[in-house]
Amino acid sequence: MSDIILEMRNIVKEYPGVKALNDVNFKVKRGEIHALVGENGAGKSTLMNVLSGTIPYGQYTGDIIYNGKVCKFNSIKESEKIGIAVVHQELALIPELTIAENMFMGNERKNKFGVIDWNRTFKDATDSMRKVGLKESSQVLVKDIGTGKQQLVEIAKALSKHCKLLVLDEPTSSLNEEDSKMLLDMILEFKKEGISSIIITHKLNEVAYCADEITVLRDGQTIETMENPNHDIDEDRIIRGMVGRELTDRYPAREHNVKDEVLFEAKDWTVYHPVYTEKCMVHNVSFHVRKGEIVGFSGLQGAGRTELAMSLFGRSYGSHISGKEYIKGEEVHLKNEADAIRHGLAYATEDRKTNGLILSQSIAKNTTLACMKKISNSHGIVNEAEEIQQAQAFVDAMHTKTPSIQQNVGNLSGGNQQKVLLAKWMFAEPDILILDEPTRGIDVGAKYEIYQIMNDMVAQGKAVIMISSELPELLGMCDRIYVMNEGMKVAEFNREEVTQEKIMSAILSSKDQPKEELA
Repeated sequence: MSDIILEMRNIVKEYPGVKALNDVNFKVKRGEIHALVGENGAGKSTLMNVLSGTIPYGQYTGDIIYNGKVCKFNSIKESEKIGIAVVHQELALIPELTIAENMFMGNERKNKFGVIDWNRTFKDATDSMRKVGLKESSQVLVKDIGTGKQQLVEIAKALSKHCKLLVLDEPTSSLNEEDSKMLLDMILEFKKEGISSIIITHKLNEVAYCADEITVLRDGQTIETMENPNHDIDEDRIIRGMVGRELTDRYPAREHNVKDEVLFEAKDWTVYHPVYTEKCMVHNVSFHVRKGEIVGFSGLQGAGRTELAMSLFGRSYGSHISGKEYIKGEEVHLKNEADAIRHGLAYATEDRKTNGLILSQSIAKNTTLACMKKISNSHGIVNEAEEIQQAQAFVDAMHTKTPSIQQNVGNLSGGNQQKVLLAKWMFAEPDILILDEPTRGIDVGAKYEIYQIMNDMVAQGKAVIMISSELPELLGMCDRIYVMNEGMKVAEFNREEVTQEKIMSAILSSKDQPKEELA
């Protein structure tokens, strides 16, 4: 049997105005972990969509050879049937259904009469869950488990189809470092069982840790495939291939010119779950951010950072909210999101596709969404010429890759969608911008540009609150960092004193302390 499990030859895929894949060649060896890296828009997800049948045969040119046979997939079911399973970055789970129901949707366990065999369904689901370390009942609803465990459900679902080639698109983008390492170790265990894996990720330390080979795509073309036998490959070499140039500093330099004036402050902020109203999500948190300052929030998954940010932004999350908010020294009562925007507060969500953007609308429409009055007359009629001009200015300033500002946002890569989300809030001209995981799932080049936007904001005397699960990012960008755990603020560090070790120590040492001591 050939040493090659998958070969994709001369793959070309075109969209109107864009050649997404241009003569791409890609090989995966049997029983290896192969990383596929590149900037947003490089063609990684498109290539995997060709492989899975999401882009059916006939809509691209080139050949897919799997286990020595030429394949012409017309659907995902066809690729899954021969052992290829794809776990996408955007989880395809239905929150109101059980883990087992999600796992076997479209692949139901039935008896000889064609009726679903629930005993077998729950048993098979439990067996697959145990392979990925999930100890929950298979009858638990997906909405009642965290994002990290939902990711594991997706992988268990793929394993239940007896896959031999597992494709993971940004599998750790919503996980903290501890959970990410656990998942990568799991992929290494799959390798011992003979499963080949393709991992798409922007976290280059993860590539070095687990990948045997690395293929770099840039602008829809294969740039290089490099071996990584000792798992010690130079990250700078990968970056050179991805961006086509040296990237000497991951974080743009800026003068830390923080003023004494406090732009935003929260005091004794407490928030309860919107449905399970007895569950406290944020407990008595107080913090402030000053003019010209970037303040970071660190914490493990479920620490309450997003719940804190959303509840402050016009009470867009939570119930029984108490505490006080101050903007420029004056107490404010922000009843809704529009109220928050009027007071100069903006919140860029971590979930850009669901809550941040309208994917079926153009870049132009999304850019002006948060402040339509700026391009409308007194009767509320939109000046479309002004809208186009403003949107084009942001596309140019942020180097957004698109054939046109009339392109639907859903057709953009993740990094370019993130730029549109930021443009939407920059257009609203906020004084305080809350960024929730602003660089999740985007490449190093796009990250640098977003960091520069943050620096430009604080240079203008504005303030940025940054929530991130990537500790190096917080350390590289922030003037101060607050640490949260289990809904509480457990530590505060200045830029000069903070380290990754101090942050993790603050989290771990807080676990055994009562809330009253931490408040």
